[in-house]
Amino acid sequence: MTVDIRVIRAGQAYRYYLRETVVGDGRRPAGTPLRAAQEQAGVPVGRWMGRGLAVLGLAPGEEVTEAQLRNLFGERGRHPDADRIEADRLAKGESAKKAFKAGALGRRVTVTGVDFVFRPQPTIYLLWAFGDEETRRVIEAAHERAIERVLEWIEDEVAVIRYGKDGIYRVRPPGGLVAARFRHYEARSGRPLLHDHLLLSVKGQRLDGKWGSIHTTALHENTVAASALYNELVAAEVCEALGLATEPRTVTPGRRPVMEIAGLPHELIRWTSRRSDQIAACLTELEHEYVTAVDDDGEPRFLPVVSERARAKLNAIAARKTRPPKQSARPLAQLRAWWKASANLTSGVAADVINSLLDHARAAAAAIRARVAAVVDIALAAVDVTATVFVMNDGGRFHRRHLLAEARRHLALVLRGRRRDPGLDEEIVAAAISTHCLDITEPKTVRGLEAGYRLYTARWSLSDLPARRRPPTPAPDSDRQPPADPGEPAAPRPPGQDAGEWEIPRVPLQYERAVLASAVLREQLRATTATAVRGRAYDVVAHQQAAMPEQLLAPEPADPEHDDQEPKAGRGEAIDLTALRALRASRTDVEALDLTADRLRHIQEVATKMADDARARADRVLADRTTAQADADALRPDDQQAHRPQQPGPHRGREAGH
Repeated sequence: MTVDIRVIRAGQAYRYYLRETVVGDGRRPAGTPLRAAQEQAGVPVGRWMGRGLAVLGLAPGEEVTEAQLRNLFGERGRHPDADRIEADRLAKGESAKKAFKAGALGRRVTVTGVDFVFRPQPTIYLLWAFGDEETRRVIEAAHERAIERVLEWIEDEVAVIRYGKDGIYRVRPPGGLVAARFRHYEARSGRPLLHDHLLLSVKGQRLDGKWGSIHTTALHENTVAASALYNELVAAEVCEALGLATEPRTVTPGRRPVMEIAGLPHELIRWTSRRSDQIAACLTELEHEYVTAVDDDGEPRFLPVVSERARAKLNAIAARKTRPPKQSARPLAQLRAWWKASANLTSGVAADVINSLLDHARAAAAAIRARVAAVVDIALAAVDVTATVFVMNDGGRFHRRHLLAEARRHLALVLRGRRRDPGLDEEIVAAAISTHCLDITEPKTVRGLEAGYRLYTARWSLSDLPARRRPPTPAPDSDRQPPADPGEPAAPRPPGQDAGEWEIPRVPLQYERAVLASAVLREQLRATTATAVRGRAYDVVAHQQAAMPEQLLAPEPADPEHDDQEPKAGRGEAIDLTALRALRASRTDVEALDLTADRLRHIQEVATKMADDARARADRVLADRTTAQADADALRPDDQQAHRPQQPGPHRGREAGH
């Protein structure tokens, strides 16, 4: 994710932010005023954001002072200008108690806010670091506007104030929220990392004028959806302004790909990820210790394989162990000169390439936009989103926020850096819930009745999807390799290899299975003429052409006279099992996926069974004319909106019945 969240508490935690975060993550000298410390560090001053500023008498964009930060975040949630308010009341003859109360925003709290950290993808801040002044201004403006949009979404859709006994009542803050934004330029490693800290106050005003506290759990729960929205917005604005496009890039084999600006060398991206390499090396050692650890009786202390949850905890430990101390912040002009010199010497990328990154990115964007058209089919997007969320969540149980986050990721993959119509993500979620999801909510509290906390599952079962591979169970002996099969004895560690150099057994990642599940469902829809369901066949060709990486596009029909030649990638037919076989050789989001002939046959059998079931259901629907007419009216083609930001034209899919 590119958006992190941390809790701000009054006391020591707040003093950390006032001592380091507000001055570019450097160490603020004792006794130095905030404005002077920011000038010495070369970072801009903090700025106020949020619709809630109007209630407090502040304006967006005003400078954040040290006293205002102390009152709002350090004094357990007081008015930013509480000192002035209290002094005015005392001057009017009011008692000290009443004057102090006048500067309070409701009850005093321990958790005074949350810290949202927004950072764009590496390719975007590489263009920012090595580009000219105009490129830097465009990227910073897109970064700021994306943060503003995400904050507006949090104010309108996420933030709630709890009140009443046990917080039984919940209401949106009608006046909005208040936040202070601080800009940073570099990571702990000294590499470029454009990012902003958004210190969001938990204080909000209800309709009756009383002040309450924002429920921070709701903010944590929606951080993934906020991250997906930020990524989509900042990439779209940067691409539209600079003539660029995005492409999926695999960071960790078997995990979800990230959307990066196309055309930038991967070696340069790795140059920025020195911390990631250190964490990965430490993680390998920790995984080895995990699977080989034994107690005093020689029994394994943990599981013999590294599960996904265990790996996440080990990764957090590795990040802490390899965390370097913070360096003194430096002015941006000095940093940019140092970054360019360091990249020329250590990245392995030619200097002329680094100096012309924007030209390389524009050339790659022209090739992508000429080949991949951006077509968002809401019905097919709902299938992909539901299948992925269903498999990625244990037990196939999920909430609306999971669908929303996946819908935004799907749009980023399909549109490749193009803008989308507002509300398109909500339309995909609505289609997914109404068509493919089953409400299984059993509310025991008032919160369970809210739309955001209703519990869903998919209308298909896990037995219809490809089975997950069983993980191996290696012996716990630290001097022996984990066996490849539970029935095989542990093999000795190869000579000359230290701990961590041989492969650690891991449970296959859920995203691998989610990709297969979505492919099965798309194959079933491709084979079925959904007349009774939708009124026309699915436009799989246009959808897959936009959604899949170029390596997975369906090949052109083979020429009988030249059947000995290698097929070329094209757009002629819908994607089928040929694309699934191509997954194994492609360098995309399923790079680590192991597809065997048996598994492909299993997928085909499942797809055939699902297609037969769909046809049977369609026959039953057609037998009932009244129901069929109601379904046709509810889901006629005019209601299925298509988003075509390029050239509008006639529908390219096969018409129903032809």
